[in-house]
Amino acid sequence: MSASDFNTTILVDQTPAEVFNAITNVRGWWSQNIEGGTAQLNDEFTYRFKDVHKCTMKLTEVVPDKKVTWQVLDNYFDFTEDKTEWTGTKIEFEISEKEHQTQLHFTHHGLVPAYECYHVCFNAWSNYIGNSLRNLITTGKGQPNPIENAIKNTKL
Repeated sequence: MSASDFNTTILVDQTPAEVFNAITNVRGWWSQNIEGGTAQLNDEFTYRFKDVHKCTMKLTEVVPDKKVTWQVLDNYFDFTEDKTEWTGTKIEFEISEKEHQTQLHFTHHGLVPAYECYHVCFNAWSNYIGNSLRNLITTGKGQPNPIENAIKNTKL
């Protein structure tokens, strides 16, 4: 991990298994606009947010109750000059026990301050991990983006 990669950590009272299950329930904390599998090794899923953001992830590492890693296979932003900024980056969820709690350390490897999307993505990931995923873990209810109707004639 580079010191400049985006990362954040949360601590919860739930078990590593509960944290792992929440992470892999991507529709429960990130977006209900997810197509594809989100829990098994080699699963691929596509995330969409209106016509603003679309990306495809592949689960490249799945260690129950310990770690989940996504590889960003492709990405499209409508608000950056480089529309593919995330392509080739890696997103990692590491679960560990710390002082009678479960720690989740999230790192988006390659999402660095030099990226045009960094500040927008920093705020988005901070909210999704620190609020929505945390709430899914602790209360059973996250705040994912709601399901949207398919967008027609989009460049995504």
